[in-house]
Amino acid sequence: PAVCIRMLGLGRVVTFTSVVVVVFTGLIFNSFWSLYSLFEIPLCTLKNENFCVRPYFGPDEKLDLRVYISTLSSAAASSSLVPILHDNNFSASESWSKTVNVSLPSSARYNQTLYVHVIICPRGKSPFESPGNSQSIRAIVPQTTHILPKSTAFNLIAGANETKSNKSALRPVTHWHPALNIHSVADRLLFDRKTLPSDVWYTVKIVPSTYFYLPILYVDRMSTLQRQTKLMNKGDTVKELQINYSPISLGMIRLLNHFTASLDTMKPLGFSDKDLDELKGIFVDTNIYLLALTFFISFFHLLFDFLAFKNDISFWRKRKTMVGLSTRVVLWRCFSQAVIFFYLLDEHTSLLVLIPAGIGSIIEIWKVTRALKLKFVWTGWMVRIERGETTKNEDETENFDSQAMSYLSYLLWPLVIGGAAYSLLYTAHRSWYSWIINSLVNGVYAFGFLFMLPQLFVNYKLKSVAHLPWRAFMYKAFNTFIDDVFAFIITMPTSHRVAVFRDDVVFLVYLYQRWLYPVDEARVNEFGESLEDREKQKND
Repeated sequence: PAVCIRMLGLGRVVTFTSVVVVVFTGLIFNSFWSLYSLFEIPLCTLKNENFCVRPYFGPDEKLDLRVYISTLSSAAASSSLVPILHDNNFSASESWSKTVNVSLPSSARYNQTLYVHVIICPRGKSPFESPGNSQSIRAIVPQTTHILPKSTAFNLIAGANETKSNKSALRPVTHWHPALNIHSVADRLLFDRKTLPSDVWYTVKIVPSTYFYLPILYVDRMSTLQRQTKLMNKGDTVKELQINYSPISLGMIRLLNHFTASLDTMKPLGFSDKDLDELKGIFVDTNIYLLALTFFISFFHLLFDFLAFKNDISFWRKRKTMVGLSTRVVLWRCFSQAVIFFYLLDEHTSLLVLIPAGIGSIIEIWKVTRALKLKFVWTGWMVRIERGETTKNEDETENFDSQAMSYLSYLLWPLVIGGAAYSLLYTAHRSWYSWIINSLVNGVYAFGFLFMLPQLFVNYKLKSVAHLPWRAFMYKAFNTFIDDVFAFIITMPTSHRVAVFRDDVVFLVYLYQRWLYPVDEARVNEFGESLEDREKQKND
């Protein structure tokens, strides 16, 4: 393919970046087309409705809605179900909300799972007897869930003699879902038997030996998040349950089913229930139009992330000299990125935030080996680390770097030590390790922008920014502004959220310096070359 591209003269047009952009653009259009197809369902256009899959009940027919609580997860006889709501005047087009008190069986208070059975059946007919059982639709969902309790935080000084909970002894405890959201399709839809999608066949229930379908019932568990659950104590005998009903479109049911199936495939990949809960929260807490915009922005965030990593690695791989670059800033970024990663890990942050932080830490460690010109030489089973020699221009940059750091150290260390001492005396922590990580990360977040100053100082002394990886910087700048949007959508520690907005200021200062210092053709670029050197090589 590369030879064909050269023969066609497209070498300068077709680049790796342009190919990636085209692929991502195609992925965006394909995703939006898939979303559109979920809501665009082929309906029956035949004049004779007898050849269509049609509703069993009439449009204005009143039905029975029954809600039961049970310890059984499968369809059972009425004797094993405890009724908690019965609406004998149910209409699929009318929304309502009711609060009921549910009596808890003793077994549920000792970690046995409770299930809610929601049944829609013909008015006045029992769903447990013939013919009512063949004309009823039911949905069964868990009403309780088991969650690991959070580790107890306490003051490390005042509570030094307190017994810390052993994490290995912790076991999940029962939590109660305080809300139950029920939906059904109120539209009278006629389906074509030949073109009906397979997932719709799975959603609807057909009356035996007919082409009539029963009301489409959907119990929404996407909107019930773990952070909204309430702990069930052994002394609890009654729990309050808010039952909400509202009509829903079939397209929205298909979207929620597809999203639920996607979440199920993420569990084997190592995503915890908390991570999946964060993804659910995006659906629940976000308007549908803002949600579509969020998905659209997410594609660009992923694209810019990939291009920033690619250009950053390419810049440091081809880098021949450290002239104009602050070595201490590179070391600080490596240290701060590692601290942030361990802090997010200690806070059990979502993998959506944790995985990019881990990848960034690995790249920063590799950049340190390039900045310090480290070489790993194997002698048998031992490895010896050697550092390359520095040039006169690099020594000059190092002096500017050292000068800037000496000024910052008088301000930085008192602030970090004072913040750590205050946190130890007045803030609760889960352990000494948690205090150390929190103190370090607070120093990184609060005063991390100070470590950007040595690079700004070097730029000021050299009156140049030509040595900086501007392409990678711009991709990171775009991502930083996109992160401002995600800071309000994805759950993360407050200090990490504030640091996102702090980075906006840093990039604006770099852009100001780029405007302030004009291009000098005699200065070396990021690869240790200048435009004048290239012109001389061409003339020779």
